[in-house]
Amino acid sequence: MKYTFALLLLAVCQVSAENWPEWRGEGGQGISTAKGLPETWSETSGIIWKAELPGRGHSTPLLVGDQLWITTAIEKAATPDQVKAKLTTNTGDQPLTVLDSVSLRVLCVDKANGKVLHDIEVLNIKDPQWAHQLNSYASPTSIIEGGHLYAHFGSFGTVCLDTTTQKVLWKNEELHVMHENGPGSTPVLWRNMLIAHFDGSDQQFIAAFDKATGKLAWKTARSGKMDPRPQQRKAYGTPLIITMNGQPTVVSPAADWVYGYESATGKELWKLPYGELGFSMSVRPVADAERIYFSTSFGKSQVIALKYAGLKTPEIAWRNNKNAPKMCSPVLANELLFYIDDGGIVSCLDPKTGEAHYRERLGGKFSASPIVADNKIYFPSREGVVTVIPATKEFKILSQNTLEGSLMASPIAVDGTLYLRTDKALYRIGK
Repeated sequence: MKYTFALLLLAVCQVSAENWPEWRGEGGQGISTAKGLPETWSETSGIIWKAELPGRGHSTPLLVGDQLWITTAIEKAATPDQVKAKLTTNTGDQPLTVLDSVSLRVLCVDKANGKVLHDIEVLNIKDPQWAHQLNSYASPTSIIEGGHLYAHFGSFGTVCLDTTTQKVLWKNEELHVMHENGPGSTPVLWRNMLIAHFDGSDQQFIAAFDKATGKLAWKTARSGKMDPRPQQRKAYGTPLIITMNGQPTVVSPAADWVYGYESATGKELWKLPYGELGFSMSVRPVADAERIYFSTSFGKSQVIALKYAGLKTPEIAWRNNKNAPKMCSPVLANELLFYIDDGGIVSCLDPKTGEAHYRERLGGKFSASPIVADNKIYFPSREGVVTVIPATKEFKILSQNTLEGSLMASPIAVDGTLYLRTDKALYRIGK
């Protein structure tokens, strides 16, 4: 089993070295085999190009061939009277963005020079739900496969775009939950299905779209007992598909529970409670041949390792509640588990036991997930700083590199080049 998993991971990483077709790279674990990546850069050095993009969004850019694809939102602010009227139903206490309307768009950027080649409106939403000020209306990352781009905007809708003709092939605007903080869950592809989370304060479920037509293939309600408070029922996690007992299984972190579903039908195979309050996660699990790792995010934050190899139902192998991330996904490298909390403390753990090799402060605040490339880990902060450390048991800061703006999107690393999206611009960084 370990040998099979290693071959699969190698194949995934080899593809990732040339393309980056989904959030955290193909396979979704934040791993690239790109070599010769830059270790230092700034606004005045190491930048091949910098491109200002229209609108606002936190989605990660995708790269296929010579084109980068990225989503964005053009926002029209609500009037003060509209804001007051709309927030009468708000049960939360977070700073919010309230809009009159929003244009949700897909951009295509030339890899060679940063020029915007296409700017395509795929949805236009009147009177959209409010969103947390830290979030955007274009935060979920799209997926590209076979010349089709699948863009997901939570309750605002899901679309399929032909990347050659720039035509929208289908839209689905049928599924709705109250996100409270705006959309955040990124979908995944499995065979002929696009699978996405819908975990709102009002209802919670996971669903699959037929990727050829956009029609609903299956929909499964969360079955775990939920917290009585609506704000503690929501979540923004992204699923990971693994092979468990020879069966493709959707590992799906939600509020208070992690679930396993049959990929083809959405049938619930198992579920496990966190044992402590956990909600509003925006993480995606990572996995090796033995265990699955993820953070339970807000509430009583903890990192949990689930042993799944050879088991019908996974079991909790260990928990660690020290400096557990609320927003950033973990990453595996060199048989080590790395993650960073929102306050800038990076942890390196033994994935077998959960014991820490180190915990060190990088400084800054963190929302975007790190990646591993060239045997180094790249951690992007909200202050626009990317800290680079070695993927080893020994802690060392190799460099800290500052760009203008905030980094809310995860980096991508392809063919000796880094691409970084700030709230100000998109950068290509290389030698």
